[in-house]
Amino acid sequence: MDAVPMFPLGSVLLPHTPLALRVFEPRYLTMIGRLLDADDPSFGVVLIERGFEAGGGDERAMLGTLARIVRVEAGAEDLFVIAVGGERIAVDRWGEDDPHPVADVSPVAPLAWDEDLLPLRREVERVVRRVATLAAVLDEARWDPDAEVADDPVVSTWQLAAMAPLGEYDRFRLLGSTSIADLLERLRGMCLEEEPVLVARIADAADTDEEDV
Repeated sequence: MDAVPMFPLGSVLLPHTPLALRVFEPRYLTMIGRLLDADDPSFGVVLIERGFEAGGGDERAMLGTLARIVRVEAGAEDLFVIAVGGERIAVDRWGEDDPHPVADVSPVAPLAWDEDLLPLRREVERVVRRVATLAAVLDEARWDPDAEVADDPVVSTWQLAAMAPLGEYDRFRLLGSTSIADLLERLRGMCLEEEPVLVARIADAADTDEEDV
């Protein structure tokens, strides 16, 4: 795919998950305006490894996700965009930011499901929802821990990855998974590492509340 419009962000977009954007920079307003005239209003999303979302001059990851616009609402000076992540993409070459970033990209092979992984998939869902519930106690949940996920096991695994209360570099590692087994194992391990941290923070918060009484 040549000259795909790109939107570097400080967050990772995982496949089959929603993306909400408030677009206010002129270069990205131009990009969205052009996309709304396209037959397939899609753009690439990559993580900014160094730098900031606004202003340019950032260092960008070479792995990302193709996002398709599903809704746009206009404000006085900005646009509110809802998109959904699709296939993963590898950036082959960055073009000039004129006026917005563009890149030549290649699709990354989708993950294939293996029925033998169903017990692991069920275990991972239990772990993710449990840890997401702890994050919700701290008001740090990414998604409602009780949110429904898709019936498709690959789609739902990506959605569980988005639900997990993980940092952006952990999410980027998940994006680079080479198989569904790899994604499930990484997701389970990251959540199990995060769980005691959240438990300790909840306990500390409870102790602080008691001292304030």
